[in-house]
Amino acid sequence: MTATHLDSTADLMHRIGTSLAGQLGLVTLNGRRRPAPPALVVVAHGSRDPRALSTVRELLDVVRALRPGLPVHLGHIELNAPLLPDTLAALGTGEAVLVPLLLSRGHHVKRDIPRTAARAAARTRLAPALGPHPLLVEALHARLAEAGWSTPADHAARRRSAVVLAAAGSRDPDSRAGTARTARLLAARLGVAVVPAYATTASPTVPEAVAALAARGRDRVAVASCFTAPGRFATECAQAAPGIVSAPLGAHEAMARLLLHRYDETAAAPAHPAPELASA
Repeated sequence: MTATHLDSTADLMHRIGTSLAGQLGLVTLNGRRRPAPPALVVVAHGSRDPRALSTVRELLDVVRALRPGLPVHLGHIELNAPLLPDTLAALGTGEAVLVPLLLSRGHHVKRDIPRTAARAAARTRLAPALGPHPLLVEALHARLAEAGWSTPADHAARRRSAVVLAAAGSRDPDSRAGTARTARLLAARLGVAVVPAYATTASPTVPEAVAALAARGRDRVAVASCFTAPGRFATECAQAAPGIVSAPLGAHEAMARLLLHRYDETAAAPAHPAPELASA
């Protein structure tokens, strides 16, 4: 009971310190108040798996620790509260940058999120999907290493090794192209072949990719989970892995830095409606 009290006190002191640091950061050396930054609204898909919501909340805590004083909010496309319309409504007419917690540019990024933003009173800008990007590859590489992956030093052993990049899947060609680009970036990082595969909608599936690699003599195959959090698709892909399989990306610091990078580049860009917003 005492330990719980101490933990709660430490957490409270951390929150107070973070709040004070944020307030001081809004004041210039001559005592004038800087304009408040736009809020960061992280847009997650939503999941029936309770682990997904807790994982996303942990990731947002990492973002807040990296950027004290930045207002950070969460909105879901579906399945979990708070839903994105409710998050935007709570911001009133304030300014916000919406960063999709999505790893490629598909229907949600192109249509669903812009349409929701266009109906809100808040002044919004929409950032790109998180991938492809080197920071995403950094997180994928780290999760593989945590799972026990190491690239063989021997050239012959590398030719027998490969990684399947397991992603959710989409009918959108831009989404598949983004996943393929992430696979190429990861292959360059690992020094072995990386094949994209999908949990649904697109092909090949993870079992099909593993079988195709085995037919080409690649008998040391790992699966890299290209999912932001645990859920049905991540679980199904992990069950199809013949050996090493990495955990979802979760609250890895590289993911938090990638969210902030997308926020920064979008907040710094000239203010004008995105094509999707203009046509919504």
